[in-house]
Amino acid sequence: MPPTDRPTTSRRAASLVAAGILAGLIAACSAAASPTPSASGGPAPSTIAHPTGAGDLVLRYEETGGFAGPQPNLGRYPAVAVYGDGSVITEGPIPAIFPGPALPNLRVTKLTEAGLQRLLAAATTAGLLGPDAQYDATGIADATTAEFTVVAGGSRHHVTAYALGISTPEQEDGAANVAARTRLRAFTQVLGDLRRTFADDIVGPDSPYAFGSIRVQAARGAPKPGDPAVTRPPLDWPLSTPLATFGQPGKGAGVMESFRCGVVTGADLDILRPLLAQATQITGWRSDGVIYTLVLQPMLPDESGC
Repeated sequence: MPPTDRPTTSRRAASLVAAGILAGLIAACSAAASPTPSASGGPAPSTIAHPTGAGDLVLRYEETGGFAGPQPNLGRYPAVAVYGDGSVITEGPIPAIFPGPALPNLRVTKLTEAGLQRLLAAATTAGLLGPDAQYDATGIADATTAEFTVVAGGSRHHVTAYALGISTPEQEDGAANVAARTRLRAFTQVLGDLRRTFADDIVGPDSPYAFGSIRVQAARGAPKPGDPAVTRPPLDWPLSTPLATFGQPGKGAGVMESFRCGVVTGADLDILRPLLAQATQITGWRSDGVIYTLVLQPMLPDESGC
């Protein structure tokens, strides 16, 4: 008798479960669009309360940590950030060239209130509107942690799952943990294809995110280009405050101590903005005769400070 391939069988079963959960999440999205009549004949309450301001976070999914180290993490963005007015901010594609642009390609999609309700219904099915929770995997090094934050139903909910995208059921330690992580993976698939799942509730095409503030982290020394044959001339820092005294000293140990951090808004941002469009990943910035490396991070509507 040939040996039983238990890991393969387990993974196949998990795939079938995941497909069923994904179908359930999409069904939850659809059901939320049509309130069920109550016994009195009117529509039953089916809406999930959430903040409604353009700067109020409703849902965020991000990948944190991992092997990348502190400096690359400075410019990392959530995979999806959803706000009370229906704005959904994601990172779009960037040109496949080196060096690429210094700024990320942040895009905005607009959901109707019905679309927000459908999304929150899917988040509820995924287990994200309950108590804070941590669903981890074992035996995997240097992976990222999936973090989900939902502000709805009068509370702020936070759920994490280490190595969510690469673990197997054998590494997930128990049926309840496997089921929870499977629901979270299915929800990330919904978030990754919003335009398809929420086609009836998306207002207009995607558009560039018009940021009103930018976080600037500056370290003395020219950027490391990776390829010595590829260089870009430095740009002159245009603001009256030199980079040597810009913002506040960095916090933390190691490389983070070498970065100063500040936020540029208003008239100063109007001065800086044309240069931002010229900068690349390896562009240095000259201030008082010294070359600096800048990490440039347009700020999301709910962000402030460093």
